[in-house]
Amino acid sequence: MEKEKDIYILAIESSCDETAAAVVRNGREVLSNIISSQIEIHTAYGGVVPEIASRKHIEKINQVIEEALKQANVCMSDITAIAVTYGPGLVGALLVGVSTAKAISFATGKPLVGVHHIEGHISANYIENKTLEPPFVCLVVSGGHTHLAIVKDYGVYQILGCTRDDAAGEAFDKVARAIGLGYPGGPKIDKIAKEGNPEAIQFPRAKVDGSQYDFSFSGLKSAVLNYINSCEMKKIAYNQADIAASFQKAVTDVLVEHSLHAVQEYGLNKFAIAGGVAANTALRTAFETACCQKKIEFYRPSPIFCTDNAAMIGVAGYYEYRNGVRSGYDLNAVPNLKLGVR
Repeated sequence: MEKEKDIYILAIESSCDETAAAVVRNGREVLSNIISSQIEIHTAYGGVVPEIASRKHIEKINQVIEEALKQANVCMSDITAIAVTYGPGLVGALLVGVSTAKAISFATGKPLVGVHHIEGHISANYIENKTLEPPFVCLVVSGGHTHLAIVKDYGVYQILGCTRDDAAGEAFDKVARAIGLGYPGGPKIDKIAKEGNPEAIQFPRAKVDGSQYDFSFSGLKSAVLNYINSCEMKKIAYNQADIAASFQKAVTDVLVEHSLHAVQEYGLNKFAIAGGVAANTALRTAFETACCQKKIEFYRPSPIFCTDNAAMIGVAGYYEYRNGVRSGYDLNAVPNLKLGVR
């Protein structure tokens, strides 16, 4: 019997402030994963400036693609298809990646596959967990998204819940700014929280009436701001580490409770996390402990595959390609793209 031909995906990711390219073989083997980060540039502004991000993508994208091919030891003739993030994200940033991918596809005749950014995050779990296959429950937590979904099959999702206001990562950034830690908030809160007492301050754990799997973090963020304002008005010194630890615990408690309730209700017994906030050490530890207690198989990508990268887009692109997905040259950036909508 003839051996099935290897499928090589050249993947491009530019949805926010990382310019990234990767080469993925057969959906599970990452041959290269090049990331050019803009964090230092945007730190001066306290957050991502879309226009600056777009210009930096234009400057870097050809370099990261060339480096990805070089590191993977392949040339364009070896590539089977081009996968690119086309949403959601910053429209200008997305357009750089989409335009580049379309140009490469047109010039080489290679198929073009548009990939949903959140689907990429979910697919990051396949990189290091070679035996993981759908169905399973996945929590995606990042700066712009908080989704709880059932992965029914490759590329097939049932959304159980999402945030009604701030995403978890957005709340981390805003609280970090409020207590004087600056940008990016997630890693800084994670670090200083290790020095604090997570039980020092009782911040609220919000629930959404009539929707047990939806999330809301704006009330928690407001509670932190009110606590800080109250301390300042009373001229009482507050402890940065205690606030960070208590806030982080409040977010973690809600994420763990909602997620494991879904796993048990739907009887899937396999649970994964994804997205930038999934790199948070307290969150990972809380899920490890809870899943162990309930005998649930727990999957999580390494931190490098939690934050935005092209390897995850290559994995998702591979399964979309296998499912027959092909994008035309009319593929456009869709900044508010919903998961499951093509």
